[in-house]
Amino acid sequence: MYRYIAIAAYCVVLFLTLRDIRIFRRTRLDSYRKGAIKGIVASTVVLLGTIVVEINAEIGLVIVFIGLYINRKGVRENVFNEANTTERLLGKSDIN
Repeated sequence: MYRYIAIAAYCVVLFLTLRDIRIFRRTRLDSYRKGAIKGIVASTVVLLGTIVVEINAEIGLVIVFIGLYINRKGVRENVFNEANTTERLLGKSDIN
């Protein structure tokens, strides 16, 4: 069960990182570049925690939660003016 929690966390961190990369490539806003870099570091930590879960579940989940803490949202510019929920989820921005 713990393995699936760790894998789900890893997928979420990767999805949000790819979304930040996509928004950065469109807008060139520095806050999204920093978010993508934090996401890459966080995904590495979460992947390490996913591997450790197989050996020791509690320590592995602690490492996964540390990775999720690293990936927390920082201050970002508003790039969604008229985008609906699906477009926001996929990273479509109104600023080009």
